[in-house]
Amino acid sequence: MALQKEHNLVPEKGWKRRVFLIIYYSNTKAGKLFDVLLILMILTSTIVIMLESMSAVDIKFHEFFVWTEWTITAFFTVEYILRILVVKNKKQYIFSFMGIIDLLSILPLYLSLFFHFTKFLSIIRLLRILRVFRILNLLDYMNDGQYIMKALKSSSRKIYIFLLFICILVTIIGSMMFVIEEGNNGFTNIPTSIYWAVVTVTTVGYGDIAPMTALGKFLSVILMLCGYSIIAVPTGIMTAEMQKKVSGERECKRCGTGDISNDARYCRKCGERLPNVI
Repeated sequence: MALQKEHNLVPEKGWKRRVFLIIYYSNTKAGKLFDVLLILMILTSTIVIMLESMSAVDIKFHEFFVWTEWTITAFFTVEYILRILVVKNKKQYIFSFMGIIDLLSILPLYLSLFFHFTKFLSIIRLLRILRVFRILNLLDYMNDGQYIMKALKSSSRKIYIFLLFICILVTIIGSMMFVIEEGNNGFTNIPTSIYWAVVTVTTVGYGDIAPMTALGKFLSVILMLCGYSIIAVPTGIMTAEMQKKVSGERECKRCGTGDISNDARYCRKCGERLPNVI
């Protein structure tokens, strides 16, 4: 987290500094113990939420589940308040990714006082287990994940165009099926027919809606076969971009010329200035 990289955010002295080093760092025994306790509580809370959703189990252990959940939530609430109190740049923590997750992990149970089923949303606190990387000293290895993020960013335009094409395709196919089936077997309106097209093209196939006519079945077969190639397209785009990042190659966004070295400043085909490699 950015807070760990900026030492000017660390309180200079006093109890705030000691607490800060425990809850934001894991290079001390107290810090590691705190992180281990945090993860154990997250796992315990997740298991309790799962068991509580099972009526037969909840009837027998309801009071224990409620007591456990409120105890863990109280701990997380105190921890969240302490994280805000001891850090200098409070706004940076509150609006950071982990800061938002910390807040969302405690809100559902309080909201359950008014809306019963919101307590099950506490499962989101499982995201907090990402802090396990600090305990296992895996932060340095997370840089490898930047390859995926850079490849995703580079291929975003192609993926957006592809998704737009898919949206147009399922809308057209869904509308055609509505006309072909004429309300048979669930095709009662165009939005429902589009839902069927999405389920079919992704090869999920719930089976809740199915064509009855010969023409409708033929169109379904075509859409199913297209689904296999459609699923492969985003994977191919991402794989190609990742290969470029690993091999040190880029692509010109103006003319689409590929196999451009990271050392090049201009496209060899159209002369477009290339962005610097991050």
